Amino acid sequence: MTAAAPLAVTMGEPAGVGAELSLKAWLSRRGAARPFFVLDDPARLSALARQLGLNVPIAEISRPEDAASQFRAALPVLPVRLALPPTPGHPDVANAGATIEAIERATAFAMAGTVAGIVTNPIQKKTLQDAGFRHPGHTEFLAELAGGVEVAMMLACPQLRVVPVTIHLSLGDAVRALDGDAIVRAGRIAARGLRDLFGIEHPRLAVAALNPHAGEQGAMGDEERRIIVPAIETLQREGIAARGPAPADTLFHAAARTAYDVALCMYHDQALIPIKTIDFSGGVNVTLGLPFVRTSPDHGTALDIAGTGRADPASLLAAIDMADDMARRRAA
Repeated sequence: MTAAAPLAVTMGEPAGVGAELSLKAWLSRRGAARPFFVLDDPARLSALARQLGLNVPIAEISRPEDAASQFRAALPVLPVRLALPPTPGHPDVANAGATIEAIERATAFAMAGTVAGIVTNPIQKKTLQDAGFRHPGHTEFLAELAGGVEVAMMLACPQLRVVPVTIHLSLGDAVRALDGDAIVRAGRIAARGLRDLFGIEHPRLAVAALNPHAGEQGAMGDEERRIIVPAIETLQREGIAARGPAPADTLFHAAARTAYDVALCMYHDQALIPIKTIDFSGGVNVTLGLPFVRTSPDHGTALDIAGTGRADPASLLAAIDMADDMARRRAA
């Protein structure tokens, strides 16, 4: 992989806002040093650009290496054909195969080193699962495509980084699934990712408690004593600067955030609520532990505004910028 290798952007849910975001991202970044290309249906992108009044010429390419020569004049698109023309706001199982194909092909390019990283537009998980997709989301699917590696999901914005130990589980299932090994594994991956991808030589991890008041010495739960404290001690013995368990209600205010580089959270919403509150438009989803760079906007498919021209590309642009930064560090 060279420093000039492009980024691959997947189509996401065809009935969502992914295509509009990709078009608008090119308008904002067409002068950038690192190009990107989209794995999508060129005909539908052209039609959507005309419908929305966006002056985005489409250049069909056959390989990632062709993106650089086209990028300043047109949005490079590596064709992934849709089975049916998408209806904005109404996902169709018939197009699930194209959504999955775009992810698989982008991952293959990343594994081969012909792209600097991949940026995934949001998917509609239920639609894919109705078509036979057996993964809870992108994170787990990418881990399998990369050979079954251990990964962690990080959400990042300039003011905060969070890693949930349990991800796509109900709250009840997340509590039952929480164990020391999972916390240690997430802590190791987070520390390594901060060093390798964010350039933080000595990462500081704040580990959130599960229960109110960190369990109040067992009066409000004993998971801190039984599970979280031993995991923190294991991380510390390995030389990782981990501290906690910290009550989650005092972990995310501005002064508290200056004391750590990432917050290790026990369940999905404990991690995502603070980052989406602090920076809803600029949050980025990063998969740590993969042998390549992967980022994604930290929002969903926005079916309610698909096709209206109202979609804000800020999170996709932040994801592209972050992927570019991380790719440069990996190549250094």
